[in-house]
Amino acid sequence: MDHKAAKRRKLTDKSLPNVILQNPDFAEDSQMYQSLLEMERKLDWTITRKRMEIQDTLSRNPSTTRTLRIFVSHTVSGQSWQAGTESDNLTHSETGENIPAWQLKIEGRLLELPQRGKDKGPPRKFSTFIKRMMVEFDRDTNVYPENNIVEWPRATGHHNPPLDGFTVRRTGDVPTHIRIVMYLDHYPEQYRLNPDLSSVLGIKEESLLGVVQALWNYIKIQGLQDKADRRLVRSDERLRAIFGVETIPFQKLPEYVKRLLSPPDPILLHYSFDPSLPVVEPERPTAWDVEIKMEDAALKNRMGVMLHTNKETSVALAKMDEEIALLAQSLHNSHLKRTFLQSFADDPAKFIQTWLESQSRDLESVLGAGASEGLTLRQEELRRSEFFRLPWVEEAVSVQEGLRLASKGM
Repeated sequence: MDHKAAKRRKLTDKSLPNVILQNPDFAEDSQMYQSLLEMERKLDWTITRKRMEIQDTLSRNPSTTRTLRIFVSHTVSGQSWQAGTESDNLTHSETGENIPAWQLKIEGRLLELPQRGKDKGPPRKFSTFIKRMMVEFDRDTNVYPENNIVEWPRATGHHNPPLDGFTVRRTGDVPTHIRIVMYLDHYPEQYRLNPDLSSVLGIKEESLLGVVQALWNYIKIQGLQDKADRRLVRSDERLRAIFGVETIPFQKLPEYVKRLLSPPDPILLHYSFDPSLPVVEPERPTAWDVEIKMEDAALKNRMGVMLHTNKETSVALAKMDEEIALLAQSLHNSHLKRTFLQSFADDPAKFIQTWLESQSRDLESVLGAGASEGLTLRQEELRRSEFFRLPWVEEAVSVQEGLRLASKGM
């Protein structure tokens, strides 16, 4: 039972004794109350179970597949077609002015989901989606012997902050072909499956958990779980050729799967340009769309809201708790009235005698020095009291006699 349900139960228990257990007759006449209690138990159990499921999902961080759009473009400077007069064509090696050069830009961003609209919060930097990247320049090594490979390994720390993009500047005026090798940072981490296992499961790249789940589905469909010992998996012809064993303990499935996993293939991008050719119009960046698995922050936030109620919900629940406590107190008072009247109906004479004795004790407590002294002083007075000569006494005696005769007749 969750906190709110426990609090509600505590409030009602303070006002309402367990009349159901103490009074079987009352319980038989209170089927609606019992139904409400049963409904409350089911509701509390369902809420608790759903909360546990959400907490388990949050502990594993839900993931989703998004589209990352990568842009590659270039700009040039100091090229012959950009020069003006002959004086402007003079190059200055010390300052780098008028030396033919070009700049390569690699940028990227996530595409918005149509059904969600814009993501809440600041967008992630492009560099946070990349584990490692290499940029290779296909140029004549005799003319440009150095700096033809640029590598960027991601590292944490203030010296390597997140970036919106990368810019590489090189000198030259010859056609250049560029090859970009990019290793994406998936969440959860992705692996490439062994070709034989991939053909069995029908997947090429997946997380470790996804591969184990797919393998378990294959085992259930093929009926490979041992009938006597459910902890063992019997290999069929295809699994035997892959794992090389006849039986696999269920708890060792991840260990066997890991042996057949390898890092995923990188993203390869090819880009070519000729800086010596004049550009009539600004060229648009070349774009590629790639899929990347990442944490589903929106789903995580929605599930977190379900676990933490807001102020309005808390106020509404507190108001319901108070109403339940008042109704429980009203039910308790009604039960006391019913018990009072039922005891009078069962034996009016005994009821009156008990009631009078109770009133007498209360009166002695108020007027007398003690119970025994008060009774001694007023015993004769009580016996001769005009109270017992009132008309209702004869009516009560008649009712009692009628009930007695009716019970004998039955």
